[in-house]
Amino acid sequence: MSNLFYQGRGRKPVLEQARGVYMWDKDGRRYLDGSSGAMVCNIGHSNENVLAAMQRQMEKSTFGYRLHFETEASEQLAARLAGRMPKGLNKVFFVSGGSEAVESGMKMARQYALATGQDSRWKVISRSPSYHGCTLGALAVTGYTTLSQPFAPMMREMPKVPAPRAYLDGLDPNDRETGLHYADMLEAKILAEGADSVLAFILEPVGGASTGALVPPLGYMERIREICDRYGVLLIMDEVMTGAGRTGTFLGCEHWNAQPDIVVMSKGIGSGYVPLGAMIADERLVDPVLDAGGFAHGFTYAGNPLACAAGLAVVDEIEAQDLCRNATEMGDKLIARLHGLMQKHEIIGDVRGKGLLTAFEFMSDRDTKAPLPKGLNAYQRFVDIAYDKGLIVYSRRTRDGVEGDHILVCPPLIVNDTHLDEIIEGLDASLVQFTDEIHPALKVG
Repeated sequence: MSNLFYQGRGRKPVLEQARGVYMWDKDGRRYLDGSSGAMVCNIGHSNENVLAAMQRQMEKSTFGYRLHFETEASEQLAARLAGRMPKGLNKVFFVSGGSEAVESGMKMARQYALATGQDSRWKVISRSPSYHGCTLGALAVTGYTTLSQPFAPMMREMPKVPAPRAYLDGLDPNDRETGLHYADMLEAKILAEGADSVLAFILEPVGGASTGALVPPLGYMERIREICDRYGVLLIMDEVMTGAGRTGTFLGCEHWNAQPDIVVMSKGIGSGYVPLGAMIADERLVDPVLDAGGFAHGFTYAGNPLACAAGLAVVDEIEAQDLCRNATEMGDKLIARLHGLMQKHEIIGDVRGKGLLTAFEFMSDRDTKAPLPKGLNAYQRFVDIAYDKGLIVYSRRTRDGVEGDHILVCPPLIVNDTHLDEIIEGLDASLVQFTDEIHPALKVG
């Protein structure tokens, strides 16, 4: 019996310890963390330098409420993050997680509009599918039916535009016209909603769980920035999953010439050591808000010194170990080897990603892009098979959360070639077993 409950009734082994890319349960069984938890543990588990930094901070103080004290740890981490941001984004607001970061970004955008006489702007356009968090505000910009629909009467859902899933639409992602095709849908939506009512556009530079490591087509990101500028719409980059080196640069948006007005981060900057997130905004947005009476928002643990000390040590490790470079090099190898699995296993219909944010998607027919029958629950069954073989991966459904099973392979940024060998061997064995299981349902062969 357990007094805990999570999303369902399933139970898992009890965790005993975790080191580097590996985790062990109480029975001594070892698992390779092939998804960095939920794409969180960017620097790996139990890093001695981070633990030492946390210990040093604990010996000084573990809490200092932001209305009572400033803390060295929060000031230092804010300065370090501001130094890694695009020009102008130098004002940092700390939170405890991704949903809080998204809420903070949207509230900052709205309060900036009010402070500058743009009261009519309140709509935040997002994409479908997308995922931006589980609080009601974040769900309002989430385009993932299975998660948002139950709470629809409780929130004000925001406008959506299609995510640029070129591979499903039969378009060439390397053709600039494809990128412009999807980006121009944003302009059409802004005009349909009324440009003076649109506050912001929020997107993940590389898709996360909702679209399975979706990389935008050529020209998309740059055109998005042009459209936002044209209509005075703020661009919010959701870097909760892509930030802190995951895609091979500190921010995912650095791969394109599309500077954000607001960045929201979490996951990798705490790297699983502490709950930590941040909203980083251009000072031209923050100054009017502070002058108008202050930011009407906040959380008890915002800027907690222990969390910030851990986050500062995490950023130190990302830089000291050159993990952005390693994410690029290992990511290129991982993508190539996933393509090798695709050649071997007909059930894989697409491979995609950037850096160490990668995924493959199951299809019953590559030519028609038909998904597997949703009754197979392939996304969950495959994860269970891999887990039993000692490999942890992550899964969701690409097509509005209803069907289209994809598997995210996103190991810690410290992985080496040996770890990649283990990951591919585990995936290969799992694919063999999974294909054998569903063979009668698909009548393959």
